[in-house]
Amino acid sequence: MPAQIQNIVTSGTFSLDGGTWDVDNNVWIIGDDSEVFVIDPAHEPAKIREAVGDRTVKAVLLTHGHDDHIRYAREFADLVDAPVHLNPADAMLWEAIFPGTAADHEISDGDTFEVAGTTLVALHTPGHSPGSTCFYVESLGTLFSGDTLFNGGPGATGRSYSSFETIIDSIRERLLTLPAETVVNTGHGDATSIGAEAPNLDEWIKRGH
Repeated sequence: MPAQIQNIVTSGTFSLDGGTWDVDNNVWIIGDDSEVFVIDPAHEPAKIREAVGDRTVKAVLLTHGHDDHIRYAREFADLVDAPVHLNPADAMLWEAIFPGTAADHEISDGDTFEVAGTTLVALHTPGHSPGSTCFYVESLGTLFSGDTLFNGGPGATGRSYSSFETIIDSIRERLLTLPAETVVNTGHGDATSIGAEAPNLDEWIKRGH
C-alpha cells in the first residue's frame, strides 16, 4: 500500500524581528500503519504524538528554521525518539531557539527519504529563509512546500534572512517545473497545485512580495 498523508493543524505563535503573531500551522504525517515521517511538528507536541499513535517516527523533517516550525520540534522528537533534520543554512535560526546546539542531521539538496515504499526528495528552495527546503513525492504527485509556496503566492520575504528575488528564482526553477497536477501541501492554510499557481508568477513579480 502506498504511503498515506495525514494533516494536523496546530496553533501557536511566530516570532521574528521583534514581532509576534498568532499562527495556525500545517503538520504533515506521511507513511503507513507502522512507520512515518513527520514534517514540521509545530506547536502542540502532545497532539501530534497522539496522531502518530504507536507508529515509528523515522525522522522529523523541517522545511525551515522559523520558530513556529521548530520551537517544539525537539520536544516532539524526544517524545517519539526520532532524529531532527534541517538544512544547515538555517542553523542560525535553530540556534536562536536552541543555543549551542544543532539539529541531528543536515538536509542537502537532492537528499532522499524513504518511508512505506515511498521516496521524498529534498529540494532546496531558499528565499523565505536561506535553508528553506521542500519535499517532493513524485509517486504521490505531492509537494510539501513549507512556507516557500502558498495558495496565492510565495511565502513572506520582508524579514531577516529572506529575499524576494531568491524565493521567486526558487519557485520558478525548482517548483513550477514540476507537473501541473502536483498537489502543494503548504505550511499554513489551504493546499493548492502547481498548475493553479504557475500562471500567477508574473503577477507576483509585479507586486513584489
